[in-house]
Amino acid sequence: MVRSGPLSGLAITSSAVPAGAAVTVDADVEIVDGGVVVTGTVSAPWVGECRRCLRPVNGELAADVCEVYERAPRGHGDDEPAGIDTYILTGDVVDLAPLARDAVLLELPLAPLCRDDCAGLCATCGADLAEGPCGCAPATGHRAWSALDQLRSQDAMGADSA
Repeated sequence: MVRSGPLSGLAITSSAVPAGAAVTVDADVEIVDGGVVVTGTVSAPWVGECRRCLRPVNGELAADVCEVYERAPRGHGDDEPAGIDTYILTGDVVDLAPLARDAVLLELPLAPLCRDDCAGLCATCGADLAEGPCGCAPATGHRAWSALDQLRSQDAMGADSA
């Protein structure tokens, strides 16, 4: 079975499924004792910004899923949750929205890149280093670390005399 439709609020730090974009679940449903097992793939487009150069990036995600839906356990108090590692099966309806939401949120890239060799931005002037060097002087160490730099240079001198 294939089901597709928009789900709102699918976003993490620097990537998201665009508003109104379709999330697709292509899955098989198997009846098992006390519930059903849903196995398949959840896919959706995503957009974000490159973590190095801040340019817009986009892609398509696909997450394999294999999840159990079960009826709420009988004989327990109302305050006890249903299966912790399963989805709730209500009547004869398998609600794929929670499964699709979880799969997409887990699969969205936390820190996307426009390309693997993205040079990013200069920390000093903000120039896009993909367009070439910016002309800034190479970064020097922070003065808070200067004592450690001195120890490192003393250690290197000691190694040279040995």
